[in-house]
Amino acid sequence: MAVLTSYDPASYHYVGEHIEATAVGSVETTAIEQLPTVINNAKVAQKAWASLPLIERQQYVVKAYQQLHAVQDELATLIGQEMGKDYRRATYEVGGTLQNAGYFASEIGDALATEDVGNRTELQYRPLGVVAVISPWNYPLAMANNLLMPALIAGNSVVLKPSEETPLVAELFINTLNQVLPQHVLQVVQGGKALGQALVAADINMVAFTGSMAAGKHIMANAASGLKRLVMELGGNDPMIVMAGANMDAAVRFAVASSFENAGQMCTSTERVYVDERIADEFEQKVVALASRYRVGAWDGANVNIGPIVNPTQHQKVLEQLKDAKAKGASFLLGSDDYALPFIQPTVVSNITPQMQLETEETFGPVVAISRFSNIDEAISRANNSHYGLGAVVFGGPSANAVADQLDAGMVGVNQGVGGGNAPWVGAKQSGFGFHGTAAGHRQFAQVRVISR
Repeated sequence: MAVLTSYDPASYHYVGEHIEATAVGSVETTAIEQLPTVINNAKVAQKAWASLPLIERQQYVVKAYQQLHAVQDELATLIGQEMGKDYRRATYEVGGTLQNAGYFASEIGDALATEDVGNRTELQYRPLGVVAVISPWNYPLAMANNLLMPALIAGNSVVLKPSEETPLVAELFINTLNQVLPQHVLQVVQGGKALGQALVAADINMVAFTGSMAAGKHIMANAASGLKRLVMELGGNDPMIVMAGANMDAAVRFAVASSFENAGQMCTSTERVYVDERIADEFEQKVVALASRYRVGAWDGANVNIGPIVNPTQHQKVLEQLKDAKAKGASFLLGSDDYALPFIQPTVVSNITPQMQLETEETFGPVVAISRFSNIDEAISRANNSHYGLGAVVFGGPSANAVADQLDAGMVGVNQGVGGGNAPWVGAKQSGFGFHGTAAGHRQFAQVRVISR
């Protein structure tokens, strides 16, 4: 029996030339040869599941989520142990998922209810079939939940392939839900990249994915032969523009908090800050002062704000981006380009340029990357000069609204972060294909049928 072992990211260290870490636990992997059986079971279960009235599926799901309260603390601990998130943030992730489950299910049910559109015609939202949900490690519970709940309530069966970094969270999550859900309506398969690719190529009807742009392009290519439905969030390289009329302290707090949240391992983390040169000195000084107060450590450490980078590969990638910036003339106002496993200390870099990886690539680490601009058109041009388009933020006075209107992103915040209200989570350009959340997003997990009588 092959197993997938999960390691505590805070424990990674070198022993000679080898990297070692403490194992948290392991799960049995799913052999690619097992997938046809998994998919067939999902197809059989889906037919019976789809035959239930929408309200009954909704009630089933709500009752299943109520079972999670008994393992709430265990889920939070596993999130800390498996991906390094400090216990306070891990608790928020679990608590938010559980507390919002009833409302979320009700919202999905309302979105999928049959609509009367007049002239004896109605719109129905019918199940698609089998949905593969491929979820990431940085928010292992919340991100999976956002995709699998609308898929289930829509009448689909779901096969979840979680990140190989957080298999224990997924195993506990799915096994607990399955105490209530009918057999094989929701299944989990465990493994790495090859298993995910095989799942996309399998005889399924939809792929809902959160992850990298490169993986998303591969999924799109391999889903084409079956014309499978796709909903994909593919990362970001979110810019922040700070205008001369901005509330300085508010802008500083946001720049640091957004860059450092979840150790910078967040799709809508602020990746590059463009600040008006007239206020840049004060802005940088205040950013350094605030960033210096953040504390790095293991998930269960006292007063920890920043946990470890999830694995040595990701850690090395952040270091390479910092070294690239230093070699190309960036100034380090706080921190350096050389950190031992497994942490990246709070880092503030100024004078970034379009030639640096810190500007062109997504940085999954606690780095505030700053550049100065002399005119706002320059800042807008650099902010938009990216294949990504998930989020963008501008801080300023009344003219900030006009700047926001020119930013190429699916979500734009003016003097605040992105998202909010009854709005979907959506990326523009190559940050997304389809979207999820709100009625429009929930309906992407269903087939629209027009009935005229």
